[in-house]
Amino acid sequence: MRPKTGPQPFPLDTFAALGNLCAVYRSLNAEKIVETVRRLRDRIQERFPEAGLGRVADELLSVAEKSAVTAEAIAQPLLPLRLGIGVLVVMFLVIVTWIALHLKISTQIDRFSEFLQALDAALNTVLLIGGAIFSLFTLEIRRKRNRALKLVHELRSLAHIVDMHQLTKDPATITDAGPRTASSPKRSMTRFELSRYLDYCSEMSSLIGKIAALYVQNYDDPVVLSAVDQIEDLTTSLSRKTWQKITINNQMQADSLSEPRTTAALPNFPNQLD
Repeated sequence: MRPKTGPQPFPLDTFAALGNLCAVYRSLNAEKIVETVRRLRDRIQERFPEAGLGRVADELLSVAEKSAVTAEAIAQPLLPLRLGIGVLVVMFLVIVTWIALHLKISTQIDRFSEFLQALDAALNTVLLIGGAIFSLFTLEIRRKRNRALKLVHELRSLAHIVDMHQLTKDPATITDAGPRTASSPKRSMTRFELSRYLDYCSEMSSLIGKIAALYVQNYDDPVVLSAVDQIEDLTTSLSRKTWQKITINNQMQADSLSEPRTTAALPNFPNQLD
């Protein structure tokens, strides 16, 4: 008997493997982010052991490790809180029902104004009860939201700290070093070191945005999502500003290699960098 020819169906294990592979690239991996931050911290401390940027990267690593655990905890339901709220709501409804059944209320209404007063009192009672129950049911959401917003605010502060470290790193100061003043920042980097330093700042800004995205990956609260979007906009803007400096630095390096200039041919402009 000749074997059958033609396309054969894929086994189920192949489809399962493809599904797992696709799932890997559809969500952020907190462990990979922490590993990337740790490697960046090591790179910074190895190349610039005395720079404060390394200590900032160490703090970012601590925040990333904490965020990986916190983001997963925020996404999980608070079962004890839900159980407690359910018990309170049931007890509240039982008490209100018992009062309504045992309270003797006169049903005789002689005037229309008395009917309006009774209706107003009943509506106020219903609104108060509904508001109390709604507040209990949204307690879990508010607790998670406050926790996530506090952590997002921490990341925003880190982003500004990273920006402060690259603030005085100007490519023009390497070749056009004018007279220093008492308050002039220390500038001792070569063009290669400046490019690496700015690149590290850009990477840190990008990783801050990725850490913030962990909080809304499995928790779709609109308020937290808006705050994370603002963090990503901030870090993208800071990274763009850093890369402008890197581009200028690389261009100035290329110009200096292709067309060496002499100081005698340059006009004597006053230094405006300090």
